[in-house]
Amino acid sequence: MRKALLFAVGVVLALATAGSLLPYGQRTSEEPRYTSDGRMLRPDNYREWTWLSSGLGMSYSPQAAMAMSPSFDNVFVNPAAYQAFVSTGKWPDKTVFVLEVRASEANGSINRSGHFQTALLGLDLHVKDESRFKGNWAFFNFDARAGSAPIIPTSADCYSCHQQHGAVDTTFVQFYPTLLEIARQKKTLTKY
Repeated sequence: MRKALLFAVGVVLALATAGSLLPYGQRTSEEPRYTSDGRMLRPDNYREWTWLSSGLGMSYSPQAAMAMSPSFDNVFVNPAAYQAFVSTGKWPDKTVFVLEVRASEANGSINRSGHFQTALLGLDLHVKDESRFKGNWAFFNFDARAGSAPIIPTSADCYSCHQQHGAVDTTFVQFYPTLLEIARQKKTLTKY
């Protein structure tokens, strides 16, 4: 009887995990992918990932703050990284953040106040790939139609800004209200 029970449990566990197993070397569509020359491939399905937050007119520089029509920022993260963060308050290796930047309009259809999102302007990716990047994290900037993008050099301001102001592991968790509370509970906030 005990052997039969153990066998049944083993079969259930095998069936439960079989759908998540991939052939050797195959990656899930949410892990970072690169071309042979090191360019980051644009994630195909990022809009199906976990949405973290949206901002309107957010800017880290005085020049961007003077824009006539503010842009929207929509932030997505790959689901496996989100689940790990919820459990631990830390970002695992192969975390991919997508900052989708969209134009805004105020006048359209029946809208009488406020702004709504329109055209895609570009994507900024913040990627944790410990075996590939010195410092573990890297940034990539895609224009609206690009299928791949080169790494942004580590001398760019985005690296030092995230290093100085990132609330958890160089990421701006302070702008994601549900994750900020998790980081507080897990005691993983480094700055805020």
